[in-house]
Amino acid sequence: MQSYNSKIKIDIKTRAYRYALRITQFVDNLQKGMSTEIIARQLLKSATSIGANIIEAQAASSRRDFTNFLNYALKSANETRFWLGLLRDTKKSPAEVVGSLLEESKELANILAASILTLKGKR
Repeated sequence: MQSYNSKIKIDIKTRAYRYALRITQFVDNLQKGMSTEIIARQLLKSATSIGANIIEAQAASSRRDFTNFLNYALKSANETRFWLGLLRDTKKSPAEVVGSLLEESKELANILAASILTLKGKR
């Protein structure tokens, strides 16, 4: 039977992967234009980096490395929120479409932040 902590790790990893898939599909369906393409490229980098850093954290050689990779994932989640907000506010994508992606990035960021605080013994 899996421990609670290992289930959480699997859940965040799976959520981050599914989120990267959603972002990839979202970016592929954006309207074309120079500003949209630049923002979309940045969004794709930051959103896929969330899951990649979670995977790296699981292979970390120390608790400190593990925490650092989760910090990178959190920074990527926050950057993703910035790019999504920019697409929403410039009306490059419908607000309702961006809204669900923003909500998931916020939830991922909250989970990562809570994990980091726990690892640092501040929670």
